[in-house]
Amino acid sequence: DLTLRAVLERHRSDKTCAACHAHFDALGLVFEGYGPIGERRTEDLAGHPVDARATFPGGTDAAGLEGLRQYIRADRENDFVDNLCRKLLSYALGRTLILSDDPTIESMKEKLAQNGYRFATLIDSIVTSRQFLNVRGRPDLPRN
Repeated sequence: DLTLRAVLERHRSDKTCAACHAHFDALGLVFEGYGPIGERRTEDLAGHPVDARATFPGGTDAAGLEGLRQYIRADRENDFVDNLCRKLLSYALGRTLILSDDPTIESMKEKLAQNGYRFATLIDSIVTSRQFLNVRGRPDLPRN
């Protein structure tokens, strides 16, 4: 009958668990205002009031999704944008990124900043990139 926050605090008392949980618990706690299928909620599944407060790495305190947005914008925007570009390009190319992809990543980030971080800009950057336009055929995919 404990709240999620209390369960996590008890779990973090184990030193072997605490190191990992220090990295991601705050990110999970800010989403407590949403249920398992994304519906807004004011009580958790046990009927306890939702507590979406979190302390992010570096000591920044925030609450809820808006708090996460503010934290990312203030402290982690470059990391977030870089990771988003890398993951999406890797997915689009169907392969792990290599060193020669770095100029494309930098170009993607510049275009995003110039266009107000619009997602369409990111997609356009990928589908017009040299890498995407010259993807080598894979033997496991049918040829047209």
